[in-house]
Amino acid sequence: MKVPGVPPAELPDLNRAQDRISFVYLERCVIHRDSNAITATDEKGIVHIPAATLGVLMLGPGTSITQQAMMLIADNGATVVRVGEHGVRYYAHGRPLARSSRLLVAQAAAVSHRDRRLRVARAMYRMRFPGEDTTNLTMQQLRGKEGARVRRCYRENAQRTGVSWNSREYDPDDFTGSDPVNQALSAAHACLYGIVHAVVVAVGASPGLGFVHTGHDRSFVYDIADLYKADVTIPVAFDIAAAESTDIGADTRRAVRDRVHNGALLGRCVQDIRRLLLTDSAAGPINEEEFDEEADNDAVRLWDEGGLELAGGRNYGGYVDF
Repeated sequence: MKVPGVPPAELPDLNRAQDRISFVYLERCVIHRDSNAITATDEKGIVHIPAATLGVLMLGPGTSITQQAMMLIADNGATVVRVGEHGVRYYAHGRPLARSSRLLVAQAAAVSHRDRRLRVARAMYRMRFPGEDTTNLTMQQLRGKEGARVRRCYRENAQRTGVSWNSREYDPDDFTGSDPVNQALSAAHACLYGIVHAVVVAVGASPGLGFVHTGHDRSFVYDIADLYKADVTIPVAFDIAAAESTDIGADTRRAVRDRVHNGALLGRCVQDIRRLLLTDSAAGPINEEEFDEEADNDAVRLWDEGGLELAGGRNYGGYVDF
C-alpha cells in the first residue's frame, strides 16, 4: 500500500549532526509543514525552515504545532523540546536527535560501576579546577574543594557588585522569603537547569543517571549544570541584585537568556557531556566525526555475552545447536 504524501528522507540523505543548526527557538506562532520544510506563521508572515537542517526545535509559549509538522521533524531525525520563554525552562521533549544509544549505554555502564563512576565524578570536578590534579582525591575531599570554590565565587561577585552577601539561604516553597540576591540565584539556577535538561535529552543521555548527584530524576542535569554556575548564573544573580530589580524572577530569566543567547553554552554543554561519558578524561577534544557517524546510525544490533554486537534483522536459527 502506498502511503500518501511526501516520503521521508532516507537516512544517508539526512544532514549530519555537526552540519545542522544547533537549535531553533519559536514562540507565539503556528507551526506547520510545507513539503520538506517546517513553517512558522505569526502576524508578521511565514518563515520556512528546512527540516533536514534542524538539530533541536525549541517550542516556547504560545506555539501550536500540527501533526504533519511533528511527523516531518521525526522523519528528519530532529527533536522537539517544549520550553519556557526564550528557552530558559525545560518541560518535555520528543525523540532525541541521536539515533545511537551509545551515550546512554556509556552513562549507564559508568554510573553502575563504582570505580568508573568515581572517575567520571573526578573528571567533573577537574573541569572546575583547571590545572589541579584530582586523580587521588576522595569524594569528600572534592566536595570540600568545591564548597571552598563556590564560597570564593560568591565573595568575589559580592565585592565586584557591592552586594551584601551572607550565605546561600532559600526556601523552595517561598521564593520571596529570601533576600534579593538569593532570589536571583534561585531564578538563575532554575533557568540553567532547564537549558541543561533540554541538551541532555536532545543528545540521548538520561537526566536521572547522575554521578555526583543521585536519587533524583534530574541528577545528571544538576551534575552538568554545576559546571557552569560560576560562569553564568552566579554573576547574573549578583548583577540583578545590584541593579535593585523590582521583578527579580523575570529580570533574572531575561539576563540568563541574554548570557547564553549566542548558543555557546549549548555547544559547550554537548561537548562536555560527550567528553565525560565517552572518554576516560575530561581533558582534550573528542572525535566529533566518529561520534556523529555513530549517532546518525539507525541500525539495530543484537548483544552477545562475548562482547560482540551482531547484525539485527537476521534469523540465527541455522547457526545454533539446541
